[in-house]
Amino acid sequence: MASRRGPDQQPPGPQRRIMRTQTAGNIGEAMLDSEVVPSSLVEIAPILRVANEVEARNPRVAYLCRFYAFEKAHRLDPTSSGRGVRQFKTALLQRLERENETTLVGKQKSDAREMQNFYRLYYEQYIKKLQSAADKADRAQLTKAYQTAAVLFEVLKAVNLSESVEVSDEILEAHTEVAEKTQIYVPYNILPLDPDSANQAIMKYPEIQASVSALRNIRGLPWPKNHEKKVNEDILDWLQRDNVANQREHLILLLANVHIRQLPKPDQQPKLDDRALTEVMKKLFKNYTKWCKFLGRKRSLWLPTIQQEVQQRKLLYMGLYLLIWGEAANLRFMPECLCYIYHHMAFELYGMLAGNVSPMTGEFIKPAYGGEDEAFLRKVVTPIYETIAKEARRSKGGKYKHSDWRNYDDLNEYFWSVDCFKLGWPMRADADFFSQPPEKLQVDKSEDRKPITGDRWTGKINFVEIRSFWHIFRSFDRMWSFFILCLQAMIIIAWNGNGDLSSISEGDTFKKVLSIFITAAILKLAQAVLDIMLSWKARRMMSYHVKLRYILKAISAAVWVIVMPVTYAYSWKNPPGFAQTIRSWFGNGSSSPSLFILAVFIYLSPNILNVLLFLFPIVRRYLERSNYKIVTLMMWWSQPRLYVGRGMHESSVSLFKYTMFWVLLIVAKLAFSFYIEIKPLVVPTKEIMEVPIHTFKWHEFFPRAKNNIGVVVALWAPIILVYFMDTQIWYAIFSTIFGGIYGAFRRLGEIRTLEMLRSRFQSLPGAFNDRLIPKTEDKPKKKGLKATLSRKFDEIPSNKGKEAARFAQLWNKIITSFREEDLISNRERNLLLVPYWADPDLDLIQWPPFLLASKIPIAVDMAKDCNRKDRELKKKLDADNYMKCAVRECYASCKSIINNLVQGDREKVVINDIFTKVDEHIEKDDLIKELNMSDLPSLYEQFVELIECLSRNNKDEKDRVVIILLNMLEVMTRDIMEDPLPSLLDSNHGGSYGKHEGMTPLDQQYQYFGALNFPVQPETEAWKEKIRRLSLLLTVKESAMDVPSNLEARRRISFFSNSLFMDMPAAPKVRNMLSYSVLTPYYTEAVLFSINALELENEDGVSILFYLQKIFPDEWTNFLERVNSSEEELRGTGELQEELRLWASYRGQTLTKTVRGMMYYRKALELQAFLDMAKDKDLMKGYKDVESNIEEDSKNERSLWAQCQAIADMKFTYVVSCQQYGIHKRSGDARAKDILRLMTTYPSLRVAYIDEVEVTSNDKSKKTIQKVYYSVLVKAASPKSIDSSNPVQNLDEVIYKIKLPGPAILGEGKPENQNHAIIFTRGEGLQTIDMNQDNYMEEAFKMRNLLEEFLKTHGVRPPTILGLREHIFTGSVSSLAWFMSNQETSFVTIGQRLLANPLKVRFHYGHPDVFDRLFHLTRGGVSKASKIINLSEDIFAGFNSTLREGNVTHHEYIQVGKGRDVGLNQISMFEAKIANGNGEQTISRDIYRLGHRFDFFRMLSCYFTTTGFYFSTLITVLIVYIFLYGRLYLVLSGLEEGLSNHPAIRDNKPLQVALASQSFVQIGLLMALPMMMEIGLERGFRNALIDFILMQLQLAPVFFTFSLGTRTHYYGRTLLHGGAEYRSTGRGFVVFHAKFADNYRLYSRSHFVKGIELMILLLVYHIFGHSYRGVVAYVFITISIWFMVGTWLFAPFLFNPSGFEWQKILDDWTDWNKWISNRGGIGVLPEKSWESWWDKEHDHLRYSGMRGRITEIVLSVRFFIYQYGLVYHLNITKNTQNFLVYGASWVVILLILFVMKAVSVGRRRFSANFQLVFRMIKGLIFITFIAILITLIAVPGMTFRDIIVCILAFMPTGWGMLLIAQACKPVVVRAGLWSSVKTLARGYEIVMGLLLFIPVAFLAWFPFVSEFQTRMLFNQAFSRGLQISRILGGQRKDRADHTSRNKE
Repeated sequence: MASRRGPDQQPPGPQRRIMRTQTAGNIGEAMLDSEVVPSSLVEIAPILRVANEVEARNPRVAYLCRFYAFEKAHRLDPTSSGRGVRQFKTALLQRLERENETTLVGKQKSDAREMQNFYRLYYEQYIKKLQSAADKADRAQLTKAYQTAAVLFEVLKAVNLSESVEVSDEILEAHTEVAEKTQIYVPYNILPLDPDSANQAIMKYPEIQASVSALRNIRGLPWPKNHEKKVNEDILDWLQRDNVANQREHLILLLANVHIRQLPKPDQQPKLDDRALTEVMKKLFKNYTKWCKFLGRKRSLWLPTIQQEVQQRKLLYMGLYLLIWGEAANLRFMPECLCYIYHHMAFELYGMLAGNVSPMTGEFIKPAYGGEDEAFLRKVVTPIYETIAKEARRSKGGKYKHSDWRNYDDLNEYFWSVDCFKLGWPMRADADFFSQPPEKLQVDKSEDRKPITGDRWTGKINFVEIRSFWHIFRSFDRMWSFFILCLQAMIIIAWNGNGDLSSISEGDTFKKVLSIFITAAILKLAQAVLDIMLSWKARRMMSYHVKLRYILKAISAAVWVIVMPVTYAYSWKNPPGFAQTIRSWFGNGSSSPSLFILAVFIYLSPNILNVLLFLFPIVRRYLERSNYKIVTLMMWWSQPRLYVGRGMHESSVSLFKYTMFWVLLIVAKLAFSFYIEIKPLVVPTKEIMEVPIHTFKWHEFFPRAKNNIGVVVALWAPIILVYFMDTQIWYAIFSTIFGGIYGAFRRLGEIRTLEMLRSRFQSLPGAFNDRLIPKTEDKPKKKGLKATLSRKFDEIPSNKGKEAARFAQLWNKIITSFREEDLISNRERNLLLVPYWADPDLDLIQWPPFLLASKIPIAVDMAKDCNRKDRELKKKLDADNYMKCAVRECYASCKSIINNLVQGDREKVVINDIFTKVDEHIEKDDLIKELNMSDLPSLYEQFVELIECLSRNNKDEKDRVVIILLNMLEVMTRDIMEDPLPSLLDSNHGGSYGKHEGMTPLDQQYQYFGALNFPVQPETEAWKEKIRRLSLLLTVKESAMDVPSNLEARRRISFFSNSLFMDMPAAPKVRNMLSYSVLTPYYTEAVLFSINALELENEDGVSILFYLQKIFPDEWTNFLERVNSSEEELRGTGELQEELRLWASYRGQTLTKTVRGMMYYRKALELQAFLDMAKDKDLMKGYKDVESNIEEDSKNERSLWAQCQAIADMKFTYVVSCQQYGIHKRSGDARAKDILRLMTTYPSLRVAYIDEVEVTSNDKSKKTIQKVYYSVLVKAASPKSIDSSNPVQNLDEVIYKIKLPGPAILGEGKPENQNHAIIFTRGEGLQTIDMNQDNYMEEAFKMRNLLEEFLKTHGVRPPTILGLREHIFTGSVSSLAWFMSNQETSFVTIGQRLLANPLKVRFHYGHPDVFDRLFHLTRGGVSKASKIINLSEDIFAGFNSTLREGNVTHHEYIQVGKGRDVGLNQISMFEAKIANGNGEQTISRDIYRLGHRFDFFRMLSCYFTTTGFYFSTLITVLIVYIFLYGRLYLVLSGLEEGLSNHPAIRDNKPLQVALASQSFVQIGLLMALPMMMEIGLERGFRNALIDFILMQLQLAPVFFTFSLGTRTHYYGRTLLHGGAEYRSTGRGFVVFHAKFADNYRLYSRSHFVKGIELMILLLVYHIFGHSYRGVVAYVFITISIWFMVGTWLFAPFLFNPSGFEWQKILDDWTDWNKWISNRGGIGVLPEKSWESWWDKEHDHLRYSGMRGRITEIVLSVRFFIYQYGLVYHLNITKNTQNFLVYGASWVVILLILFVMKAVSVGRRRFSANFQLVFRMIKGLIFITFIAILITLIAVPGMTFRDIIVCILAFMPTGWGMLLIAQACKPVVVRAGLWSSVKTLARGYEIVMGLLLFIPVAFLAWFPFVSEFQTRMLFNQAFSRGLQISRILGGQRKDRADHTSRNKE
């Protein structure tokens, strides 16, 4: 805002990367950049800046400045103890020595005189000149000038002191003024609030003036005794100065923006509107008011009785809250903690204002904390911050058990109880809140010794996050109970009677079904016990009421578990077995069925009440929100009273919609389960239970077990698991259907192609004006079915009206943005633009030439061939409206141009006659009949020639123009018009030939068309545009059907046009719209690609630039055309290199791309403000006219441009939170320079960062350096320098610098980064944007419509988060990127559409959602930040918003671009991160509360769309395991052989259905359904079908099956052991080959191990199985499992570019061998050594609790089953089932391990000194092994099959032992066996590596495999004609060819 863009700096050279923070840069010249200063010397940076600025004008003064900086540096850090200080001083000293010599040459004055003269000159020539200027650019210059003058005076004073020279009075006077002005003129953010800035455009707006004057009303305020009054003092002058300045501007803008919306006439407000004040106050204090009510306290918001003081008091209260919030740092994540602080401080404020006297001291009340600088920060914020920090340290980076440390939520929830007031005010340092556990206090040596107070550690509060799968049952117990009871009922019905549903009416069956109530009671008891167990660690802080409730719940459940079975047993006359047993315990009395019915009724009574409350949500909401004791007591039993999660129920309409959805779904699911899965399995099960089996093939432990129970379990287990999982499948089906219907009704895909756009383009200007332009009068909105089904807008008849002008400005801005982004060429741009300037001569609408292209040449041909058949031609014209428009426009333009061109009176008469005659024929509709059209082509050719001359406008062509005009006249009058024109009868040149014989002199000759306005004067832009357009209409002969040709341009223009026909709120005027900010967190990703990075080639010789040129060939061509340069010339100049860097960066996932996209919002607002405010004259001139005069207009604060800028400033702020910017800047990192370049390019961009400054201790005895942390906001400083001819140094300037209590990053990085910067955002909306996002100009126009949604109610409450759709822009090349893009697109469209409506469970899934900023800043911010538990920080913002009575909606008429991961490894890491996050969500309090506080159906929606999806995925894989292990049991035990002829074993239909369901999920059909529906909706169902087939051909099922393994592994592991972490996926271009070792490291545990285990299971089943042999069903039942095995083992190689290239395979093998054999150790990275990787891979077990370790051991026992079963199937043991066989197998294993250990020890001890002995021993072992093998083959008859079976038996056993050893690592280490475990593990890894490598290497032998893989991987690119082989093969081939040619 404050400055225009200066000349760009040269790109920085390569610099040494600084790994440690706060280190000065390289030693040398670059280091003396004023920005590269050690943090402890930060005060000298301004002096060095001034030195750089004045150097060109006066090198000696620059030298003196640097010398003074050196001395000051020495004073600041005399011992050079700060990091990098010594190097910095040395380099500065070296430079000073050199400069002293050069600057002394020719020196005539003393240094003191030199400084004085320079100061005087600077003051008079620069400052005085600027003081007279008024514009804001010069205001920024003046600010900078005063700061420079202040520094110069400081240096001058030091120089004079050293030379003992007095400072002259003149200079002292000047300095006094400078000093005063320096205090006033400080860098500002948006509002310049100093006295001299009242004439700035933004300060002239009445709403700003009203807010400022209200804030400056300080009448009657009690100020401290020593207070010095300042100019423009206001009521906020307390706390940190920069915090006050920040919140002052925040509050003024907030009030001004709300104030302007209250009044219809915006320019007549004398004072701030009370309604605006009340509205902001209500929003700001809604949470505080609710908190006070909840705790039963009165609010500290007392208002005075005198009406005049009310406004001041309200402002004081609001100011106080914002100041507390602004300085609260990490406490902002704890909203109720802020309520507590505010409560006490507001009470003190009230006491001070009321003049209350303290009863204790008898003096006036004073604040508890105050009177000192930074008192609030040090005494209030810091103690609480330190508590948070200690807890964060105790978490060991989140790896420690969650239950042993308090996170943000725990600390915040301390303030949900009245007990929080025990903390006191002032807060007691010994309060429980600040206490730490004893063992931790003793261990923490870094802190001073404190008394052991750990027994008072409050511990977890309200909830304990414990790693357990039981959380899934506990959080969603109602759902699991429902499904379990339904399953029980269905099995009972199927088992009894005839198995039909009708049999339920039979007495006994019905009674048996009633036994579900016994199960329900048992489940209730399980829930009660789980509650107690999982909440045990929170007992200390749990309120008495909650504890009592838990105990009573458990007792009540236990009672019901007894009562239900007993009463049930006595309800039977002839009780069945179970009931008979119970009666035998309690005595065989008479039966009493009514007793059981009564018990059931009493048991169900709370549920009946719940159902009634469910049907009347309004009553439920009231009861939950109520604080009345009686209501609280009523609600206490159903759910404990909690601050959040109350009153969340939706309206009756919403409830009906989502209830119907789930009722239909559940009915379908249960019917399918009953008829297809359960009922058919009952009869075979009964038969199996009756078959007696006595012979087993192994040692059977339970030979007398009844009913073949093992077989029944093996058969039913997969079915039961599918029953619990398949709801997810039904959800996918129903969500696809309902989502599709909703999408169709929202008008999605109505315009999806260019043809559709053309057909509806006529109504587009009307749509633009209706949707994007504020309405002057409110028209009644059409409602009903007709309005929903059809949408029509008024067509705009003429170009003259405002509507057409507005459409032109908006449309052209969009097309220009396309050209700037290189999506279209210059030709396409010209074809797409409409005229900027309204032509007064044309009374018609001018369509873009791409619609009218080739219409005129065709019309001319049609007219020529019509043979005067008037009706036929007219019919053709009427059929093509655009042709009609083109003809009319050409005729009107021709008329206008010729009239403008011809000046002679006689010619004008003739021309007027011609046009009059033609107009008459047109009016009479007989033009074709009366005029001869066959010669029209001749006229057309002449006119085209004329237009060409006019476009050149060259005076040398005047004679040619005359001839052309004469030719046209002749054709018109002689050939076309058959009747002679009276005015042409005297058509000779002079008209006097034949009258007399004499010769007329030349100068008296009359020349026809002699008087011409040619060259045309004035040649305005409007005229040029008119000629250019006409030329296009006349000359473009080919159709422009393919304009624009770029696919992205087509997609965007189609979506945008379509969106205008969708429902969206009406656009308000920019001045009346809601203000908003955009916030982007940035860490260390790419900002702007450097030339080096673009040209750096990878191992294949491919550079990023080469890759981009091949991927975006059309955009590369357009770019070269735009910069008017060839590829070779691009390297020529710095400016072209900058353009090249930008072009490449806009196609990556860089910060530059994101910033450009978001700054479109501002550009859109400036244009929309112009359209709102422009008068008719300005509107007709167009926005381009305003843009072309920016330089002049920006000087004039009253200009329209200045006002547009001011309004944009008021409404929009963009803050990028570059966390490490300060560190990057000080270390000379190129990223800092690139960020600065962004700030210079976009002056309104703001960058926030965390500054770490080293401060030397004041204590001389302790030479300590301590770090101080600040939140800093900077903008680009004014680029002008003293000498404008100098190259300027682009610099930033600090606006606000707010001190923090310590390091800002205590939890997860991204939310902490957002939190520190959120205080610098403004407005009522806040859009959170990630660094991989993009935005589009056309979408930015709809932002003000979107923000209006906040003012509408959606259901029972207005929205608090507006969800937006995203377009994934990275899906264009590789198959994987395409799959990922489709998957993501379906989720962000159809998925979220359904979640928002009707299901009402949409949360916040990352960005680009828009938050209600005031709602969220008072409720904990826009994300949660606790370490690890909030790993998926974004979704917790949605949870938090919903729990706090927010409302999340989804809107599809606006979209934002988003980048996704594009390589398999990137995608897998992303999937792993999301799965980890879901694992953490499962155990979080938010999911537990949502699961319990939602009604039943909304809870189902919540489960299946969050953690339930991942749990269902886990079950999907578990089904395969259960099925195969069940089969393994049947095969190895011999049970299968005994039942081999039984249909339940031989051909089990339900089992086939169950496994088919599993396959449905496995191969990604769950994802594909919604995907296909969305593609069908938006691009047509034919395209959807083609895409689906293509996806199958490109092995999409392989990708989805592989992803299934990733999700399962990481979700399950997180729940069991933790180990979740943020995984940086990188945002690069991935078309490179991943090494075999990389793939192995990444997928070994998640896929390869599991794949090999499943393969062994399948092999054993295949070798020993008897059922299904030769049956087709065998193939079907195992094919999906074999597919899964193949996918999990080989997908990483299949999807690896060049994965089957022979040379790459050889390189991979070498690399793998090196990695597997490298030793680990401290500092050795996992990428370098197998040992390091192996240790890291099992790191999660170190922090896993005892429960996790035991579970791991129990799961590992499964590997011993193979050995147990298979040893009895050997040829040598088949005749015995003795248990000793199994014992002998263990002896063999132990013997093998002993031999391995002996060899290992021998190698270590003997291989050096007794090598021969060692070799002999090894030889002896080998001979012994061979002898044993021969003996076994010869004597007992061991076969080759036995050897295979032994390997299959013993290998899993060894693996199981390894897993157990890892789980028991401490014990194994103490036993001294860890090295043996490691050796065994390495052996296993080598075997696994070989198993994977050999097939890949074998396939690589065949060249066609590599070709096939390339085609499969990059089909998208091939279909776009891209040379992927060139990208993969790189430029090496080209280089090789070039080299060979050179040799020749």
